[in-house]
Amino acid sequence: MGSNWRLASKKRALETRAAAINGIRKFFQGHGYLEVETPFRIPAPAPESHIDAIPADGWFLHTSPELCMKRMLAAGYPRIFQLCHCWRQGERGRRHISEFTMLEWYRAGADYNGLMDETEELVCSVAYHVTRRKTLLYEGNRVSLARPWQRINVAEAYGRHAGVSPEQALNAGTFDELMVRDIEPHLGFERPSFLYDYPAVRGSLARLRADDSSVAERFELYIAGLEVANGFSELVDPGEQRRRFEEEEAYRRSLGKHPYAVADKFLEELADMPPSAGIALGVDRLVMLLQDAETIDDVVAFTPEEL
Repeated sequence: MGSNWRLASKKRALETRAAAINGIRKFFQGHGYLEVETPFRIPAPAPESHIDAIPADGWFLHTSPELCMKRMLAAGYPRIFQLCHCWRQGERGRRHISEFTMLEWYRAGADYNGLMDETEELVCSVAYHVTRRKTLLYEGNRVSLARPWQRINVAEAYGRHAGVSPEQALNAGTFDELMVRDIEPHLGFERPSFLYDYPAVRGSLARLRADDSSVAERFELYIAGLEVANGFSELVDPGEQRRRFEEEEAYRRSLGKHPYAVADKFLEELADMPPSAGIALGVDRLVMLLQDAETIDDVVAFTPEEL
């Protein structure tokens, strides 16, 4: 073993990581997707009050490849995926790191229901590719990957586990607190869970349901209480998207956050984007599940503190 025992001790986890990435590529290549690469440094991130981009020479390191990938959808690429590093300022903890690996994929002609189906298929495929099992063992919890997975809407989850409606939680400013304390500990333990139909104000780039505009067609995937992915039916109305961006950016600035320019090129091309759905999946967290790793530090070669 070399002198860097900590790095040497990660060998098995990094082999699992490599196998998972290989399995991801194999899945998408078998489903007619094109692997793409978009720039890491961009002039205008999508404004989100709970996510801060890291400045880089006057622009920003992307927090997600979302805007560029949607421009590719608008240009006529119907099925695309990307594995890339993303950066978010101030994110550090047992399950968070400021530079992390994201898988994003977008599919024209799909909605969030179809995307949930495909996410089930992907995770099952990658897990079997890596472990040759149809279960995951994580922090003492054995999770069956047998399909279909649980689907529970946000209103039902808050009523059942927090005793309030999502609207009551939002009005009281406790939506996120209740999510972490009361909702997430019940999600994805016997089998993975999709939490879906978020309040409209929590779906900044998502399409609202046609039959109920109070909710967005957005979902998150949880496995053994760990949030793994966030997806939605895409909003393709440029006027509505611009309005949402302006509101969110005004709120960000009221909090004293670093101002963002308007993503004009994305907004100009959004009208050409077909009805579609897209999702971001945390590769590091997926490897944590596959490896039964206690922290995200255990599944990346180097943490910021080790550089």
